[in-house]
Amino acid sequence: MSALADLLREWMPAQRWFGSKGREWADVTEDGFFLDRSEPVLSVHRVRVGYTDGGADTYLVPISWREHKTDELESAFIGTVTADDGQESHAYDAMRDRDATTPWLIHLVNASTVGPMHFHPAGVAYIPEGVPGDIVSTEQSNTSLVYGSEAIFKLFRRLEPGLNPDVEIHDALRRTENPHIAPLLGHIEIDDPDPSNEPATVAMLQTFVPNASDGWRLATASVRDLYAEGDLHADEVGGDFAADSERLGAATASVHGDMAAVLPTEPADRDWYAALARQMGERLDAAIEVVPQLAEHAEGLRRIYAAVAESTEPTVRQRVHGDLHLGQVLRTATGWIVLDFEGEPARPLASRRELDSPMRDVAGMLRSFDYAARHMLVEQPEDTQRAYRAQEWAERNRAAFCTGYSEASGLDPCGGSPLLRAFEADKAVYECVYEARNRPHWLMIPLDSLSRLTSRD
Repeated sequence: MSALADLLREWMPAQRWFGSKGREWADVTEDGFFLDRSEPVLSVHRVRVGYTDGGADTYLVPISWREHKTDELESAFIGTVTADDGQESHAYDAMRDRDATTPWLIHLVNASTVGPMHFHPAGVAYIPEGVPGDIVSTEQSNTSLVYGSEAIFKLFRRLEPGLNPDVEIHDALRRTENPHIAPLLGHIEIDDPDPSNEPATVAMLQTFVPNASDGWRLATASVRDLYAEGDLHADEVGGDFAADSERLGAATASVHGDMAAVLPTEPADRDWYAALARQMGERLDAAIEVVPQLAEHAEGLRRIYAAVAESTEPTVRQRVHGDLHLGQVLRTATGWIVLDFEGEPARPLASRRELDSPMRDVAGMLRSFDYAARHMLVEQPEDTQRAYRAQEWAERNRAAFCTGYSEASGLDPCGGSPLLRAFEADKAVYECVYEARNRPHWLMIPLDSLSRLTSRD
């Protein structure tokens, strides 16, 4: 093992973007190249982690190298490598080193090829060349930099062969001039070590949306306003969110419509419904192993999934967002912007590019309204009155979202669709596993939702 690989083995598991926490490492290898040789030197490394369970992941790790340690970058410090001649080089996470962030956009403007990496500008708008980037601290599976007020750069940490759906869909939607997306300015690819594989998407650059508000924060602020008013209903509170929810439904329908217009579609058949129901059942079986409390809902969930297997509901399969929730949307002065079309990062890239029903996205947003309504209840003593008010807020905003979607698309997504109900249930099962592993005290939120879903006749 190289000295750098040894350092990365110690450093990577603590990073927020590292997606296999808890898995035992069997080995780690890295290969890298220099992207910029000025001060600080910038290198880019593909780090392959093999696990004792036989799996493996490849991560992208940009590193800035300095001759002397820098106190200002202490939180980004990876470690020190000593050369054969005794010369020390200090390695830092280059995405947190502002001095190392300018080469990305310089190479993108110049449509460069550096080693195995290829830069592809979209050629549609100004790229702020020479401006340093500031890291977005809320990122998890990826790492983003904001360049001034013009652009945001997203680095995809886990590499897989093939075009990332976030790039693919934004590039396609650019032709529609949809007002609910941030335009794509360019993307970067890296050749796979195996020439028979497609290049992997490394990063993308989009127009930055300034003065925008995160959907989750707006929604939860509305819930706080409701809780602060002891004798008012959700529609009577000054911070009522229903109008925004309705506009969000219309924006979602607009994006779905344009995706269907410029990307492949096909009608769902009985085989697809049967396969979908089977996959949901398999995920439930696996989830019960992690969350035993799910067993009491299993019979009702299997009935919901069985209804999908037998469905004759006309559905057009198309490309969808795949991970839509309130944290994936921004409200601006002119409307809603939908972000992050890469789907659930934990799923294989090929499955994220498959055609699906738009109801998956609708279900994801409906689940998000439930979370926004109930997340504050988790931290407080049980309060029947607040629980009732949370349910009222969730139902009001879920209905408003569906109204907006229906009016914009001509399709009622919430009219008793067995498919929507199954997608909601499947999402709640996924949430149970996530909460059990990461926030056990939040597990009550999806479990309570499953009680309501499985009690419907």
